[in-house]
Amino acid sequence: MSAADLARFSINQMTVKQLSLPELTEACVRLGVPAVGLWREPVQAYGVQAAARLVRDAGLVVTSLCRGGFLTATDPGQRAAALADNRAAVDEAAALGTDTLVLVSGGLPPGSRDLPAARERVADALAELAPYAGERGVRLAIEPLHPMFASDRCVVSTLDQALELAERFPADQVGVVVDTYHLWWDDRAPAAVARAGAAGRIHSFQLADWVTPLPAGVLNGRGQLGEGAVDLREWRERVDATGYRGLIEVELFNDELWARDGVDLLTEVAERFVTHALRSGE
Repeated sequence: MSAADLARFSINQMTVKQLSLPELTEACVRLGVPAVGLWREPVQAYGVQAAARLVRDAGLVVTSLCRGGFLTATDPGQRAAALADNRAAVDEAAALGTDTLVLVSGGLPPGSRDLPAARERVADALAELAPYAGERGVRLAIEPLHPMFASDRCVVSTLDQALELAERFPADQVGVVVDTYHLWWDDRAPAAVARAGAAGRIHSFQLADWVTPLPAGVLNGRGQLGEGAVDLREWRERVDATGYRGLIEVELFNDELWARDGVDLLTEVAERFVTHALRSGE
């Protein structure tokens, strides 16, 4: 792999969560990986300011911070707590030097079956959070999750639904995440990608493959690149066709991958990124 091969590659911290932040940073520098997507919990454990110094001194770009969101509560106290937590997440993103905070909307409140009402509560929360984020140079990126997560994790299931929320706000404040794992199945997604790109609302682009059977609990079923059903190169070309030229994160949740040596896994992910997202079929 050359530096040019990896120029658009970003490793999401969760992909190699077995590595500490210093270990991940050192491995990225040694392997020529230019960017990382960070997660709040390990960053908080290390210290936000210390983490910011670490990645900055290593010369790494922080492509995103995961995650904010979970904005569907009906209880006033829970809603206020969620808004406060998301404002804190915005502040953390700004401190880390990233302009993108990924949002997972949240699932249905206990006993509710009203998906449209839950999405409207997300919109109401965005109306409070978007100006706050914009003042701090941070964009909110709504991530639609596969419909299997609609009840408990994310009532926003398609890119069209994410855009319907985002388009109520300026594009420099609210956009979307294009994640192949969650969107590959949707025959309306290509048109939605074009719509998002034309409006400058693709704030994050993430890759993972879809491999079956899914594990128990399904959350940790993201497949290694090239091992599943997703045409990753086609998706990369589709997003590029909109004019997107940003970095591309690989975000994998997978217990088998987490059981491996983290540096070896990072090396393999980088190689597979080049093979399956950049070069496959050429």
